[in-house]
Amino acid sequence: MRIDVVGRNFEITEAIRQHAETKAQKLPKFYEGVQAVRVTVSKQDHHHKSPYDIELLIDVEKHDDFVVHVKLEDVYAAIDEAVQKGSRQLTDFKEKLKDVKR
Repeated sequence: MRIDVVGRNFEITEAIRQHAETKAQKLPKFYEGVQAVRVTVSKQDHHHKSPYDIELLIDVEKHDDFVVHVKLEDVYAAIDEAVQKGSRQLTDFKEKLKDVKR
């Protein structure tokens, strides 16, 4: 599984990259068909208290990509929340597949 961490108007530090990759590596346990994950961190203003925009794009087999958007002032908390929302989407999709097959 490929994990990309990209920054827009924001420099990605090694600590942020490591945190995002660690959290994103947990996503395949919710659905085995995860092929790639892209975490995009952007910041509109360069002020100290402006929120970070996190976009999590989860590429899965035989389905359109799952997309999650989160805006928070703490980049680590925003990544955590985005991964949590993404895992919920994957779990819901997996449950829907199980119901269709029965």
